Amino acid sequence: MGIDAAEQIEKFQEFVEQSYQQQLHEHMNKGLQFILIDFFDLTKYDPKLADQLLLEPEETIKAAEMALEQFEVKKGFRVRFRNLPKSEEIFIRNLRSKHLLKFIAIEGIIRQSSEVRPQAVSAKFECPSCGNTITMPQIDQQFREPTRCSCGRKGKFRLLSKDLVDVQRLVIEESPENLEGGAQPKRMQIFLREDLVEPRMERRTTPGTRIIVNGSLYEVPIQTKTGATSTRFDLAMQANYIEPVEEDYSEINITPEDEREIKKLAKDKDIHNRLIRSIAPSIYGHEKIKEAILLQLFGGIRKTKKDGTIVRGDLHVLLVGDPGAGKSQMLTFVNNTAPKSRYVAGRSASGAGLTCSVVKDEFLRGWALEAGAMVLADKGILVLDEMDKISKEDTSALHEAMEQQHISVAKANIQATLRTQTSILGAANPKLGRFDPFTPIPNQIDMPPALINRFDLIF
Repeated sequence: MGIDAAEQIEKFQEFVEQSYQQQLHEHMNKGLQFILIDFFDLTKYDPKLADQLLLEPEETIKAAEMALEQFEVKKGFRVRFRNLPKSEEIFIRNLRSKHLLKFIAIEGIIRQSSEVRPQAVSAKFECPSCGNTITMPQIDQQFREPTRCSCGRKGKFRLLSKDLVDVQRLVIEESPENLEGGAQPKRMQIFLREDLVEPRMERRTTPGTRIIVNGSLYEVPIQTKTGATSTRFDLAMQANYIEPVEEDYSEINITPEDEREIKKLAKDKDIHNRLIRSIAPSIYGHEKIKEAILLQLFGGIRKTKKDGTIVRGDLHVLLVGDPGAGKSQMLTFVNNTAPKSRYVAGRSASGAGLTCSVVKDEFLRGWALEAGAMVLADKGILVLDEMDKISKEDTSALHEAMEQQHISVAKANIQATLRTQTSILGAANPKLGRFDPFTPIPNQIDMPPALINRFDLIF
């Protein structure tokens, strides 16, 4: 049996007094409108209360916020929870109706980030006949008005006021390292409100950033072409807290057996050649190309000079050769082997798809910034096949991303800089169909010289 609301409020008051009163006062002094609670601290204090949060997050969080009122916080002070147990981390593709209205965590890469827009959460109306005030909660996309008053009046009512909060919509997709080979990443809509959309949170909601979102899953009605509500629903998440995830491959699980094997390989004097031979082993020869790909997978060191200029540590490699020479096989091998990679075919690529674009946000009726393949492959590798098929207008979008390792955007009132610390492994066919070893390479590739010059190694 669950804990009733009055007992929840009492328990949260005691919990905050014991463990979080200092943080509460610090945040109040700084003008911050939230308190951040570690879920494991709550579990240690009262396991039943922690379980109640996971099962009935809306009611439990409301009780926690009511408990804060005794500390004389401002109206709208929120309670945020971090560090949920691993058992509550669900892959986007595994979300089902049984997870609705439960407190869960999902991890992914931000694909799209909208503008911040005001949204009504409630509205007050006055009855012209009796002067009664009617409060209407606004719980979906359509603005709700009262249809009748307790005095019996029906019809139009005068709008007195609206309570507005700032809202932002994110679209996140599954991290490539969590997918099985060939699986397409699934996406999920995330809605942020109030303090989660403040300027200090902007770094956490930039497209390409990998985040963990804690919040409640709920259903979103789907409108049919006739305007009626469908019997099917989309899933979305109301975020309670978001935090960025460091992408340093520290989460890769190395067993004691793996460790022994790695140390054994490190002592092998022929390890360099063995690693070269392990690159696309089904393709005979091409040792120099395989060595270049090996060095690209390991990566270099990003350096900052005394004058502040930055030298990138990521290698860009371009393979040029006759059709059927095995270029695509090598690219496929790298895409399947690298911990973080994206594969793009030149025929289907556009400048916006490679870097970023500004798209219309149908939900909040504004504009949203959508990350392209290079941003999503940040700190990984982008595999670009048939680069000669990409138009010159689209390849120009790669210049800044390849050399400066960031993309600057200024479109439709959106200004942002997205990180692209990405290695590119590209492949192209000769302009005339066959490769001529006696003709300079730039003359044989149907690619702009400015783009070719950005590749460190060309074969």
